[in-house]
Amino acid sequence: MPDAVPTLHEWAGGSEAFERLTTAFYARVREDELVGPLFAHMPDDHPHNVATWLAEVFGGPADYTERHGGYHHMVTKHLGLGITEEQRARWAQLIGLAADDAGLPADPEFRSAFMAYVEWGTRLALANSQPGAEPPEQAPVPRWGWGEAPPFQG
Repeated sequence: MPDAVPTLHEWAGGSEAFERLTTAFYARVREDELVGPLFAHMPDDHPHNVATWLAEVFGGPADYTERHGGYHHMVTKHLGLGITEEQRARWAQLIGLAADDAGLPADPEFRSAFMAYVEWGTRLALANSQPGAEPPEQAPVPRWGWGEAPPFQG
Protein backbone atom coordinates (compact mmCIF):
# COMPACT_ATOMS: atom_id res chain seq x y z
CA MET A 1 0.00 0.00 0.00
CA PRO A 2 2.14 2.92 -1.20
CA ASP A 3 -0.14 5.58 0.27
CA ALA A 4 -0.04 4.10 3.78
CA VAL A 5 1.00 6.56 6.49
CA PRO A 6 4.37 5.54 7.97
CA THR A 7 4.75 5.06 11.70
CA LEU A 8 6.75 7.65 13.60
CA HIS A 9 9.39 4.93 13.97
CA GLU A 10 9.64 4.55 10.20
CA TRP A 11 9.57 8.30 9.59
CA ALA A 12 12.38 8.83 12.12
CA GLY A 13 14.62 6.32 10.37
CA GLY A 14 13.95 3.15 12.31
CA SER A 15 15.55 1.84 15.47
CA GLU A 16 18.97 3.15 14.40
CA ALA A 17 17.61 6.70 14.63
CA PHE A 18 16.55 6.14 18.24
CA GLU A 19 19.98 4.69 19.04
CA ARG A 20 21.56 7.89 17.66
CA LEU A 21 19.06 9.93 19.66
CA THR A 22 19.79 8.29 23.01
CA THR A 23 23.55 8.36 22.39
CA ALA A 24 23.37 12.11 21.76
CA PHE A 25 20.91 12.63 24.60
CA TYR A 26 22.88 10.87 27.30
CA ALA A 27 26.05 12.66 26.21
CA ARG A 28 24.19 15.89 27.00
CA VAL A 29 22.72 14.46 30.22
CA ARG A 30 26.12 13.46 31.60
CA GLU A 31 27.26 17.09 31.29
CA ASP A 32 24.11 18.64 32.72
CA GLU A 33 24.18 19.88 36.32
CA LEU A 34 20.42 19.54 36.83
CA VAL A 35 19.62 16.08 35.43
CA GLY A 36 23.10 14.57 35.37
CA PRO A 37 22.94 13.49 39.03
CA LEU A 38 19.81 11.41 38.31
CA PHE A 39 21.89 9.33 35.89
CA ALA A 40 25.23 9.31 37.71
CA HIS A 41 25.05 5.54 38.22
CA MET A 42 23.21 4.46 35.09
CA PRO A 43 24.34 1.17 33.62
CA ASP A 44 26.17 1.20 30.30
CA ASP A 45 23.17 -0.31 28.50
CA HIS A 46 20.74 2.37 29.70
CA PRO A 47 20.85 4.48 26.50
CA HIS A 48 20.23 1.36 24.40
CA ASN A 49 17.31 0.31 26.60
CA VAL A 50 15.74 3.76 26.30
CA ALA A 51 16.24 3.65 22.52
CA THR A 52 14.47 0.28 22.45
CA TRP A 53 11.61 1.71 24.53
CA LEU A 54 11.24 4.76 22.29
CA ALA A 55 11.39 2.65 19.13
CA GLU A 56 8.51 0.52 20.45
CA VAL A 57 6.47 3.52 21.58
CA PHE A 58 6.78 5.15 18.16
CA GLY A 59 5.58 2.08 16.28
CA GLY A 60 8.68 -0.10 16.01
CA PRO A 61 9.20 -3.67 17.15
CA ALA A 62 8.08 -4.74 20.63
CA ASP A 63 11.66 -5.50 21.68
CA TYR A 64 11.46 -3.58 24.97
CA THR A 65 8.39 -5.53 26.02
CA GLU A 66 9.94 -8.85 24.95
CA ARG A 67 13.26 -8.21 26.73
CA HIS A 68 12.17 -6.28 29.80
CA GLY A 69 8.46 -6.78 30.36
CA GLY A 70 7.01 -3.57 28.97
CA TYR A 71 5.33 -0.73 30.79
CA HIS A 72 5.65 -2.08 34.33
CA HIS A 73 9.41 -2.42 34.00
CA MET A 74 9.74 1.14 32.69
CA VAL A 75 7.63 2.55 35.51
CA THR A 76 9.69 0.81 38.18
CA LYS A 77 12.79 2.64 36.94
CA HIS A 78 11.27 5.92 38.16
CA LEU A 79 9.89 4.87 41.55
CA GLY A 80 11.35 6.80 44.45
CA LEU A 81 13.55 9.10 42.38
CA GLY A 82 11.74 12.27 43.50
CA ILE A 83 12.14 13.98 40.13
CA THR A 84 11.48 17.73 40.32
CA GLU A 85 9.53 19.73 37.76
CA GLU A 86 12.75 21.54 36.85
CA GLN A 87 14.47 18.22 36.15
CA ARG A 88 11.51 16.99 34.11
CA ALA A 89 11.49 20.13 31.99
CA ARG A 90 15.27 19.99 31.48
CA TRP A 91 15.06 16.31 30.42
CA ALA A 92 12.44 17.28 27.83
CA GLN A 93 14.58 20.18 26.60
CA LEU A 94 17.70 18.03 26.30
CA ILE A 95 15.99 15.29 24.32
CA GLY A 96 14.61 17.91 21.94
CA LEU A 97 18.14 19.22 21.40
CA ALA A 98 19.46 15.67 21.03
CA ALA A 99 16.88 15.03 18.29
CA ASP A 100 18.66 17.75 16.32
CA ASP A 101 22.08 16.30 17.19
CA ALA A 102 20.96 12.86 15.99
CA GLY A 103 19.47 14.13 12.74
CA LEU A 104 15.89 13.12 13.47
CA PRO A 105 13.37 14.60 11.05
CA ALA A 106 12.82 18.30 11.69
CA ASP A 107 9.44 18.67 10.01
CA PRO A 108 6.84 20.19 12.33
CA GLU A 109 4.50 17.22 12.14
CA PHE A 110 7.12 14.74 13.35
CA ARG A 111 8.55 17.04 16.00
CA SER A 112 5.08 17.87 17.28
CA ALA A 113 4.24 14.20 17.73
CA PHE A 114 7.68 13.43 19.18
CA MET A 115 7.58 16.24 21.72
CA ALA A 116 3.97 15.47 22.62
CA TYR A 117 5.12 12.03 23.74
CA VAL A 118 8.10 13.54 25.58
CA GLU A 119 5.80 15.89 27.50
CA TRP A 120 3.32 13.12 28.27
CA GLY A 121 5.98 10.60 29.28
CA THR A 122 8.03 12.96 31.41
CA ARG A 123 4.94 14.08 33.29
CA LEU A 124 4.10 10.44 34.07
CA ALA A 125 7.71 9.85 35.15
CA LEU A 126 7.51 12.90 37.42
CA ALA A 127 4.29 11.67 39.04
CA ASN A 128 5.51 8.08 39.40
CA SER A 129 8.80 9.20 40.96
CA GLN A 130 7.19 10.92 43.94
CA PRO A 131 7.03 9.41 47.43
CA GLY A 132 3.96 7.22 47.81
CA ALA A 133 3.27 6.99 44.07
CA GLU A 134 1.23 3.94 43.17
CA PRO A 135 1.37 3.50 39.39
CA PRO A 136 -0.79 0.81 37.83
CA GLU A 137 0.69 -2.67 37.98
CA GLN A 138 -0.30 -3.39 34.39
CA ALA A 139 -0.69 -1.03 31.48
CA PRO A 140 0.13 -1.33 27.81
CA VAL A 141 3.18 0.30 26.31
CA PRO A 142 1.85 3.44 24.65
CA ARG A 143 1.86 3.38 20.87
CA TRP A 144 2.32 6.99 19.82
CA GLY A 145 1.06 8.20 16.46
CA TRP A 146 0.86 11.34 14.41
CA GLY A 147 -1.98 12.94 16.34
CA GLU A 148 -3.86 15.56 14.41
CA ALA A 149 -1.30 16.33 11.71
CA PRO A 150 -0.33 13.66 9.19
CA PRO A 151 3.34 13.36 8.19
CA PHE A 152 4.77 16.17 6.10
CA GLN A 153 4.90 15.17 2.45
CA GLY A 154 6.52 18.36 1.24
